[in-house]
Amino acid sequence: MELLPKDSLEQIRNARSLVFLTGAGISHESGIPTFRGEGGLWKNFKAEDLATPKAFQNNPELVWEWYDFRREICKNANPNPGHLTIAKWQKKSNFVSLITQNVDGLHPRSGSPSLLELHGNIFRARCTKCSEKFHLVDDGLDHSGLKYCKYCESLLRPDIVWFGEEYDQNLLTKSWELCKQSQVVFVIGTSANVSVPANLALTAIRNGALGIEINPEETNLTLSMKHHFGGKSGEVLPKIWNELFPNESLE
Repeated sequence: MELLPKDSLEQIRNARSLVFLTGAGISHESGIPTFRGEGGLWKNFKAEDLATPKAFQNNPELVWEWYDFRREICKNANPNPGHLTIAKWQKKSNFVSLITQNVDGLHPRSGSPSLLELHGNIFRARCTKCSEKFHLVDDGLDHSGLKYCKYCESLLRPDIVWFGEEYDQNLLTKSWELCKQSQVVFVIGTSANVSVPANLALTAIRNGALGIEINPEETNLTLSMKHHFGGKSGEVLPKIWNELFPNESLE
């Protein structure tokens, strides 16, 4: 039994602009906790207590300890078939874009040639004074504790968009443009509780895009979608790929 009807399959094949919007759910399949909601406590702290400029100002050691802990989890996780299918799709077509809420680095490790990381990347840090950015592993800063700028010696902070902070406007503008122009939008593993990613998806739908949601649970976006698949992206996406491209292996 096919997952998608023939007209939707043709619409996807003929799309000149296709966007994947991914959230924490796709990485949860790889064993990365969401750190929000039930079971998301760390040393009795909620994410909302630590991922703020005020928390970093008051106790940078504690905040870095939390991010060092999370970074180790991300390093030990592996991309799953959901990540890998998206990467394969991007390599197949220049018309496929990827926008993610995730900071775990699994999309780059899966081979995705390009992506927009709306919330930053847990493997990057930036200077609190000169704003220079560093890759913690590549720049030899992948150690526990406080980290300092190699240029001005000021304190580094995780290159993450914290609660109460604004998005990078360049990234946001690119994301809006991609969604406005998209003819197909896949919304994968996002709770749709964060307003900007949810509005990006709705922007695509309002501009005529075919909406496909893959999420074990229904969300605030489900009713706006043409198709909803209540399963894991690592299981559903490879099946959709095989329906679209039966002669092209994902291997």
